[in-house]
Amino acid sequence: MPRIGSHAYGATLVAIAAVLWSTAGIYVRLVPVDTWTMLGWRSFFAGLALGALVIGRERRNTLRAFGGIGRPGLWAIPLGVVSMASYVIALKLTSVANVMVIYATVPFVAAAIAWMWIGERTSTRVLAACAIALVGIAISVGGAGSLQDLAGIGASFVMTVAFAVQLVMARKYPKLDMGVIKTASGLICAALCVPFASTVVPGPVDLTLLALFGVTTTGLAYLLFLTGGRYIPSAEAGLIGLGDMVLGPLWVWMLFAERPNDATLVGGALVLVAMGYYFLGQFRPAEPRPA
Repeated sequence: MPRIGSHAYGATLVAIAAVLWSTAGIYVRLVPVDTWTMLGWRSFFAGLALGALVIGRERRNTLRAFGGIGRPGLWAIPLGVVSMASYVIALKLTSVANVMVIYATVPFVAAAIAWMWIGERTSTRVLAACAIALVGIAISVGGAGSLQDLAGIGASFVMTVAFAVQLVMARKYPKLDMGVIKTASGLICAALCVPFASTVVPGPVDLTLLALFGVTTTGLAYLLFLTGGRYIPSAEAGLIGLGDMVLGPLWVWMLFAERPNDATLVGGALVLVAMGYYFLGQFRPAEPRPA
């Protein structure tokens, strides 16, 4: 890969990944199947896509990669299952905007968990951003229109915490292969859905959409984000990833007239302010050390 334009190349890949992630709500609204059937097929195709990536990378060492996850991996896989399941459940129960507002707080939740678990220090900027984000979440939750909305928001919190713990585990255990973890999580989640899912295989169109749901929003997006992230700073990758939160509700608003309520719009705006304040701080030049 040539050095010239490598930053633009990386930023482009990360931006495409964010766009792919933002389409999740479209698939959930398009495919007329129950939650367990959707979750099962989506997880199955996601597991296959991620498994193909692992096989392509490891080749002859694939079995060794799966067998070498160790005890941390055995803890991370159930967290992956919970994260996958609660994401689809949340999108089924509440608006895409509500899910995105909660999910956008992953960096702050991860920072809190890292502080409690591995003693990672938290800056004043992070604490201030957390406070702004919490106000935004409180406003969004306060605007929930029904018990179903509240259940969906609750599922979004579960998803966010589960994913944040995985992020901290990846830092605590640098050798943990998240590609292997996510592959196993997808396939196990699909297997757990079998007793509850419909025994009728979805039609060709719906099955194709479910395959695209799993492959694009998990496998392909994951590959693009990891590849692009090698060429740009992590803070910049996170900032570009904010596009997911903005675009996700926008797609379903345009295609399905799913307009967020005023509380969600205000709360989401505050979370965006918090995220922007946090990430932009990562680009500040380091203060010179005294001679």
